[in-house]
Amino acid sequence: MANAVHNDPNRRHDFVLLFDVTDGNPNGDPDAGNMPRVDPETMQGLVTDVCLKRKVRNYVLATKWGENGTKPGYDIYVKERGILNREHQRAYTALQINVGEPKQETLPSDLLSTFVPEGAPVDLPEGFHLEEGDTDDSWNLHYSGLLDARERQEALKQIEEGFGKKAKDFVSKLLKSAKSRKPTADEVDSTRTWMCQHYFDIRTFGAVMSTGVNCGQVRGPLQINFARSIDPVVALDLAITRVAVTREVDANKERGMGRKALVPYGLYRTQGFFNPFFGRQTGFSEQDLSLFWEALQNMWDFDRSASRGLMACRGLYIFSHENGLGNAQAHALFERITVQRSDGVEAPRKFCHYVVTVKDQKDLPEGVTLTPLVG
Repeated sequence: MANAVHNDPNRRHDFVLLFDVTDGNPNGDPDAGNMPRVDPETMQGLVTDVCLKRKVRNYVLATKWGENGTKPGYDIYVKERGILNREHQRAYTALQINVGEPKQETLPSDLLSTFVPEGAPVDLPEGFHLEEGDTDDSWNLHYSGLLDARERQEALKQIEEGFGKKAKDFVSKLLKSAKSRKPTADEVDSTRTWMCQHYFDIRTFGAVMSTGVNCGQVRGPLQINFARSIDPVVALDLAITRVAVTREVDANKERGMGRKALVPYGLYRTQGFFNPFFGRQTGFSEQDLSLFWEALQNMWDFDRSASRGLMACRGLYIFSHENGLGNAQAHALFERITVQRSDGVEAPRKFCHYVVTVKDQKDLPEGVTLTPLVG
């Protein structure tokens, strides 16, 4: 299907994605004890766009991993436990662009209370941060090496005003010992292009890469909304027992206790959009678009977890426009896909308890093609 209309990156595409969960937690909320996310007014379940993008990223990593690591052009920028500035530095190293180098100094004891009052590090100007040292009660001041002369002077002024002359003198000494040069606008553009070429998720979703080692910003062509369940969901918080305990003091107990959160069943719907103009800026290709549709269909099988229960793609409907600007408004196209509970079903527990209706394709706006990849 490489030459199919829905794989054409020069067209605008709007899509509807349906997926469901059975006896699982599709997206826990850390602010609510990892309970399933819900809209408190309607009690409909929610799944964030970030959660869905994470599954896409994981699928691409799994399918594009070769003997020597990720295949060229399909590395992932936002990795689990990744350090973004290290990824930025790869671009500068690959393009042989020499800019400032990081420098650090251990805080003297008489400045610890200034920079780390009561054990909590203070906020510092851009380009500086504090990290705990190798020994107890030691802290290191880090400088990125990526400030120009004006920015260095401004940082010193802020430090003197906020923390005093002694703190300013210490930071000034650190700056004088560091190799410091800010990349030019052309160099940042070059690294931005390199990052788009090498990271699938940057040229797909975009990224803010101006932190620390500056590779600029990218607006991605593909965006996804929050997913919302068709009906209200029942968020259960179940007690479980385990034969192991966590702490030494509980060693004589026969068992430990835990919690498990889930929804018995939920059918979720989300919408997404592909902008061909942003795609041209990031170098997004026909192969990339085909891979994205593939991920939406199959990523659930690469994201299995006892806590997430059984999740599956139940529908993927793509509206493709002849005109890059679009031949119809997205919301009007989305309204052509309706999902309703079957007659007589009070508590949905299966996908067959719903009816998905697609309005007659013969009545589509001129210049719009509907491709139902699933459903």
